[in-house]
Amino acid sequence: MADMNKPLAGAALAGIAAVAVWTGVSAQSTAPLIVEVAEPRLSEAAAEGKTLFDTNCAACHGASGSGSDQGPPLIHRIYVSSHHGDMSFYMAVRQGTPAHHWSFGDMPAQPQVSPGDIPAIILYIREVQAENGIR
Repeated sequence: MADMNKPLAGAALAGIAAVAVWTGVSAQSTAPLIVEVAEPRLSEAAAEGKTLFDTNCAACHGASGSGSDQGPPLIHRIYVSSHHGDMSFYMAVRQGTPAHHWSFGDMPAQPQVSPGDIPAIILYIREVQAENGIR
C-alpha cells in the first residue's frame, strides 16, 4: 500500500516546487523585502481604501503595500489576483492566515476592520498593483 502513495507524494512535491519557482520566493524567505511603489491616481473607492489601509495595514505591510520588516509587500507578483484572489485577502483580514510565502510569522485576524471596509482596501491594493505592472 505504501508504494501506491509514492507517486502521489512525488506529484505533491513537484507541485510545491513549481509554486516556489513561479513565485521566486521560498516559504523560508527571511529577508524583509521593501519594494519601490508608484502610487496611481486612485478611484474614489480606492482612495477610501487607501485611508483604511494606512490606518490598519501599513504598519506591517508598509506604505502603499511596499513591505516592511514586519510584513511582506503586497505590491509583489506573489499577490497577483490569479494566485491570491480577492477572497484570500478578505479571509486573511477576517480570519488571519498562516505564513506560507514569507517568514514574518502568521498574520493575525484584524477584527478592527469591518467586513464592509475590506473591499475598499482590496480595491486600493489592486489599483496600486496594476500601476506597478502586477496584473
